[in-house]
Amino acid sequence: MAMLKNCVRCGGPAGALMVYDYAERAVWLEDMASPGGLIAGHPFCAEHANRLTPPLGWTLTDRRTLSRLFAPLEVA
Repeated sequence: MAMLKNCVRCGGPAGALMVYDYAERAVWLEDMASPGGLIAGHPFCAEHANRLTPPLGWTLTDRRTLSRLFAPLEVA
C-alpha cells in the first residue's frame, strides 16, 4: 500500500520528489511512484516542482514522466 505524502512547501498532495547530490551539485525531480522503488527525497506538489530553481552553479534535471491532457495538433 502506497503512503500519500504532502508537499513540503504548501501541504498539498505531492506529485514529485526533489532529490539532490551535493558532490555533483545536481538536483533532479522524480515521479512519486518511480519504477526503481522508493527514493528518498523531498516531496513537492506539481506547482512547486514546476517552479523549482536550483542553487547557482547547480544543474536541474526533470526526470518526471509527463502525461498530457491533449495530444498535439498535427498541421497538414
